[in-house]
Amino acid sequence: MSKELIRLSDCVMSYDGDVVLDHINLYINDREFLTLLGPSGCGKTTTLRIIGGFLSPTAGDVFFDGVRINDVPPHKRAVNTVFQKYALFPHLNVYENVAFGLRIPRTETVEQGEKTISRKVKLSRQEIHNRVMEMLEVVNLKGFERRSVSALSGGQQQRVAIARALVNHPKVLLLDEPLGALDMRLRKDMQGELKRIQREMGITFVYVTHDQEEALAMSDTVVVMDQGKIQQIGTPEDIYNEPKNAFVADFIGESNILDGVMRADGVVEIFNRRFPCLDKGFAPDEPVDVVIRPEDVDIVDPGSGQLRGTVTAVTFKGVHYDTIVDFYGFKWLIQTTDFCPTGSDIGIQIDPDGIHVMRKSQYSGLFGDYSSYSEEYDEIGDADYVPDGEEDGHEA
Repeated sequence: MSKELIRLSDCVMSYDGDVVLDHINLYINDREFLTLLGPSGCGKTTTLRIIGGFLSPTAGDVFFDGVRINDVPPHKRAVNTVFQKYALFPHLNVYENVAFGLRIPRTETVEQGEKTISRKVKLSRQEIHNRVMEMLEVVNLKGFERRSVSALSGGQQQRVAIARALVNHPKVLLLDEPLGALDMRLRKDMQGELKRIQREMGITFVYVTHDQEEALAMSDTVVVMDQGKIQQIGTPEDIYNEPKNAFVADFIGESNILDGVMRADGVVEIFNRRFPCLDKGFAPDEPVDVVIRPEDVDIVDPGSGQLRGTVTAVTFKGVHYDTIVDFYGFKWLIQTTDFCPTGSDIGIQIDPDGIHVMRKSQYSGLFGDYSSYSEEYDEIGDADYVPDGEEDGHEA
């Protein structure tokens, strides 16, 4: 059984009365790869900074290995951080960037008789060399020791930043959107590299991202956040297949989210049609949200389908077509290898395990219809829009 390493207990963070974190309760296990996932302004970066000691919560407690550390400064925590901007020293080569933290004497407390004294301890040149070379090998940069960091690619600079953070042997590495500056292909390569490094080093990674694919690909545990609150915690499979509310279902992958009524255990009604499902435990005739993933819908002949609709748009995506289908004025996304031209009538079939039923929440009715652009698209076209938490310099 994994040992608990970090716990946030009822943590609140506010700026001038604006609540950024709203009573967060979270524990992180030793050697776990945990990802804080959510949109801009959800509180994920603030949570990371509280763990790192860069911020103190307005209320609540932070525990590390069972010890309260609210007032412990960052440099005295067994934690290091890699930021999106790697902050490498341009005048130092790769070797010296990685060695920088090792050259700073550390303070040790020792007992001498009845007295406790503190003393400065410096690592030997050989110990520094051994640890730097060990880290460069871990991040696949052996042979780059004398290379100028300005001559490195973005992915190589990131590896230097990771090596510099790991060379002090922290118990926890915090990563604040470290792949944000990389192109798509390199991001995918580095996802695998980060997971490999985490397993080889055997330490805890706490990773912040707004990228759902990164979270699903790398994490042992995903924490989905919105509006300063944790919406769901679970494995990548749980988060994707069993979302707790419409926000999680929409944010993690593509989803058709529909109004439904749970008529009985295993029977949900959509558009006045009853569908078999696997969900139970709802009250008879309880209004619910129904999630149907685009890849779980099979296109069939209109006369044999559970529902019948009209194709309104088709986009070729390489391995499949994104097909928008109008059912009674509500537009669904279906991902299929079958080409159905715009204007054609189709039927659909959905297996019981392709239907997921959720209780109504504050997010009900906000997501799932593919007839309009997302709010995020509208926001990026608005010159006056400022993401939550960034206007006053406090990115959340």
